[in-house]
Amino acid sequence: MDHSTAHLLEYTESGGDATVVDSSLTHPEKEHSVGSSENVIHNKEQHHLLDFYKKLGEAIRNFDEVVLFGPTNAKSELLNTLKSDHRFENIKIDIQQADKMTEKQLHAFVKDYFSTPKSKN
Repeated sequence: MDHSTAHLLEYTESGGDATVVDSSLTHPEKEHSVGSSENVIHNKEQHHLLDFYKKLGEAIRNFDEVVLFGPTNAKSELLNTLKSDHRFENIKIDIQQADKMTEKQLHAFVKDYFSTPKSKN
């Protein structure tokens, strides 16, 4: 995931399907905002990010275990948003740093993450 797109993959033995969730902040909106003050642009971007994170939260709230991964700090921002919501307190959420990936690499990452035994700390 990054600040504009998240790929939702459900781990199953047979591979599972992928869903793409896009942020509502588009490139033309950013260009249109060029004449606006920096504060207005920042507030608009924050509002769009919160909407994006809310959409992602709704998509993952019925799972027991979730891994958030990607090349930006969006995964940490989403984790912090989810931690502030009591509906996510019983979900094990982990974050992993990862480079940008192809669709095949995404599926392989998720399969490897969920099929590899985790060490207990």
